[in-house]
Amino acid sequence: MKYLDALVVLALLAGMVGAAEPFKNTEGKHLDIMSKDRPLVRYMYEYDVSTPEKKHATYKVFYHVMNEEGTDSITKGPGDKYTHHRGIFIGWSRLQHGGKGSDLWHMKGGAAQVHKEILKQDADDKKSTLSTLIHWLTTDGKTVCIEEKRTVTVHHGADDAHLLLDFETELKAVNGDVQLKGDPEHAGFQYRPHQDVVRNKSSKYTFHKEGITAQKDKDLPWVALTYDLKDRKYTVQHMNHPANPKGVRYSAYRDYGRFGAFFEQPIKDGESLSLKYRIRITGGEAPARDVLAAQHDQFVR
Repeated sequence: MKYLDALVVLALLAGMVGAAEPFKNTEGKHLDIMSKDRPLVRYMYEYDVSTPEKKHATYKVFYHVMNEEGTDSITKGPGDKYTHHRGIFIGWSRLQHGGKGSDLWHMKGGAAQVHKEILKQDADDKKSTLSTLIHWLTTDGKTVCIEEKRTVTVHHGADDAHLLLDFETELKAVNGDVQLKGDPEHAGFQYRPHQDVVRNKSSKYTFHKEGITAQKDKDLPWVALTYDLKDRKYTVQHMNHPANPKGVRYSAYRDYGRFGAFFEQPIKDGESLSLKYRIRITGGEAPARDVLAAQHDQFVR
C-alpha cells in the first residue's frame, strides 16, 4: 500500500513539474498572467522614485496586453504622445480630497498609484485571477486618499478571443471623503493601444446602434475599437456593467485610440465604490453588432 501511495505522489509531482506556470513574477517590476506558456497580460507594478525619470515611468500601475507570441505589447507604455496613457488603466484628473484637488490621471506633483501587495493569485484551466492592493496618493505624495482592491480575471479558451478580461475594483475612501471628478478625456477606466496607432491613425469605433454621438450620449453598454498594428488588426470591446454609476460617457473618438468610460461620483470616508468592466480583444475587423451585443449580454449574466 505504501508503495502504491509513493507512486501516486511521484506521478502528481511529475505532473506539477510538467505543468505550465500560470504566473511569472519579475520581482519589483511586473507580473505576467500566462497563457499557453506565453505572457498574455502583464501587470506593471514597479514604483521607483530614485530619480525624476524613474518616478515618471512608474507613477501608476497598469496592464499591458501582449501579442500572440508574448514578445511585445499591443498597448502603450510610458513616453511618446500622452505619456500618462498606459495600457489598461484607471484614474481621475480632478479628484477632490480634504478640500484639495489631486491629479490621479497625469500624476502631477507627488500623486501616484502605488502597488502595495498581491492579495490573491489563483489559476486553473478556465481562468487566472490576480488581486492586488493599490494606494492612491494625493499631490503631497504621502496621504493615501483611496485604498483600491483590484481584481483582474483572465478567462482561458474564450472561443475566438485573444483576450477576455474582467476588471473589478473596490475604491475605498480613506482619511476623508473623496470626489471622483474629471472629464471624459481625463478620467475613468480606459484602454490605450500601442503608440504606432498615433502614426497610422487607424482607429475606428463601433457603437451599439447607429446615430450614437459619444460626446453627448450617455450610459452606452459597450464600445468597440478596431486598430492596425504592424501587420495585424485588433478589435477591443470595452464593456460597461449596468451596476456601475449612471451618467457614463465614453470618450471614443480619438484617432490614436485611447477610449474608455467616464463618470463622476462621491465616496464617503470609510465607504467603497465597486466597479465592473470587461475587455474583450479579437483579431480582425469588428464583429457584427449583434455579436458584440451578445458578448455584453453574456458579461452582464
